[in-house]
Amino acid sequence: MFYKDERLALFIDGSNLYAAGKSLGFDIDYKLLRTEFMRRGKLLRAFYYTALLENDEYSPIRPLVDWLHYNGFSMVTKPAKEYTDSQGRRKVKGNMDIELAVDAMELAPRVDHIVLFSGDGDFRPLVESLQRQGVRVSVVSTIRSQPPMISDELRRQADNFIELDDLKDVIGRPQREASPDRDD
Repeated sequence: MFYKDERLALFIDGSNLYAAGKSLGFDIDYKLLRTEFMRRGKLLRAFYYTALLENDEYSPIRPLVDWLHYNGFSMVTKPAKEYTDSQGRRKVKGNMDIELAVDAMELAPRVDHIVLFSGDGDFRPLVESLQRQGVRVSVVSTIRSQPPMISDELRRQADNFIELDDLKDVIGRPQREASPDRDD
């Protein structure tokens, strides 16, 4: 469902895509992901959305964010909010849905096809609005995890649903094998 001459934009809900990949047992190789969609059309932008813990000395996602930024992805980040729930557990909240939706609406007049990497049902009205503007929308997520990572409403609204598990061989990072101890 891709045409070589269409202008594409990728919108990646970072935490959602990470969770979907983990539920399928693989990590995403973002260089391969970008290359794959450059092959499918004229890739104008690849946005990646994530919240960052600003007050931690080391954030496990920081190296990925830096790598993506230096390798052609448009990074959209904001500080995550930390709070304590009613049971006294430390929780982190960092929803990027509004930022993603606003950027998609702004870019819609300049693209033919948007690929949304998320299964979040909150994006269904966004997909519907983009379609009314003449933009085709593909959604990448998974129904093969337990429970499925994509909402039924979002999958039905999309012009095209791409099963993340089917992309595993194309965009999955090869599994590292445990290296045997060396006696060098």
